[in-house]
Amino acid sequence: MEPADIEALFTRADESFMFARWGRPIAPVVFGVEEATLQVVKGALEAVTALAGHKMAETDMELGSNLMVFFFSDWAELLDVPGMDRLVPDLGPLVQKLVGVEANQYRFFRFDEHGAIKACFVFLCMDQHLSAVPAETLALSQIVQSYLLWSDTAFKERSPLAVAGDKTILRPDIAGLIRAAYDPVLPVAAMDSSHALRLYARMQKGAGDLQ
Repeated sequence: MEPADIEALFTRADESFMFARWGRPIAPVVFGVEEATLQVVKGALEAVTALAGHKMAETDMELGSNLMVFFFSDWAELLDVPGMDRLVPDLGPLVQKLVGVEANQYRFFRFDEHGAIKACFVFLCMDQHLSAVPAETLALSQIVQSYLLWSDTAFKERSPLAVAGDKTILRPDIAGLIRAAYDPVLPVAAMDSSHALRLYARMQKGAGDLQ
């Protein structure tokens, strides 16, 4: 992965560069699934957390839970969730937009005063396409996409996951980038594309440390 590749992953459709990582331990909660799927999501979160060298917590002092994952069958269900309109601004128009473009997933982030991620809300409308995806694959993909503020176009052409034998794994280059992004020497947020060079440098150092 070259610096230009890294820059592209955090350059949005409007050509603005935005990078952010979590600045606090992640306190997750999952709605709308059975225990078996809940454990799969938990396992994916624990794996990515260990990779990043980040932390998880039972609760967040400010928000209670700061990573909320919702599984449902119809976008309209969001409008009936008590308090959802306080978590996600302009919820009604957003739901109309998502229905109009036939979206099956949406992530909404909130940030602290330093620009770091302080909350993420993941909405998965389980249409026929998402329902056909194995739970392990879906969980890992969603956790990876919630762990950094990726560009809105980052994975449109290529998934962050890869197939190794009969298993779906995180692409090694994306794993290396997540590990580098959580290096304590780097800032929690950046809006200058030169940050891609810093991430690249940490990736090279990390690769060297593993040899």
